[in-house]
Amino acid sequence: MLRWAATDPAKNLTDGLGYCFAGGGIGYTPGMSEIPNVNVTLEADIEQMLARCGVLLTKPRRVIANALLAHHQHVTAEQLYDQIRQSGHKVSRATIYNTLGLFAQKGLIRPIYIDAASTFYDSNTSHHHHFFNVDSGKLIDMKENMLPDTLAASLPPGTELETIDLVFRIRDKRR
Repeated sequence: MLRWAATDPAKNLTDGLGYCFAGGGIGYTPGMSEIPNVNVTLEADIEQMLARCGVLLTKPRRVIANALLAHHQHVTAEQLYDQIRQSGHKVSRATIYNTLGLFAQKGLIRPIYIDAASTFYDSNTSHHHHFFNVDSGKLIDMKENMLPDTLAASLPPGTELETIDLVFRIRDKRR
């Protein structure tokens, strides 16, 4: 699990680490490779992070944020709904979907679109790619960036790279 490196968690939340994106863009942005992993472990840190991003702190949003941001995970909205219900909290599906959209817009989580019917939400917002196992339905982080160095030189004239989101579909080996 990736964690912030600074020894003072409050410093991470206040020293201009750009994880709140006004434009709502998420993914790789050239020159922004230092976007921190927003996983935090303390409820106070989570609340401070939400406030810094301009998120109104309602009780349901706190419950969702604590379930989603306390550790690195890939979850669908339905998995998060089940996780929250199992912890004894009651939050509607509509609130979960709306909050996930808000958190993604603020750059707190990263939506990973598998297909038209499946979206995972990644609490690790650092630049990385994924494997999706079609047999197990699991989303797995890739350990290395596998993009060629020549990609920037291959772009059409007058353009720049805005974002890259890669998901490699894999399956279990057949025996």
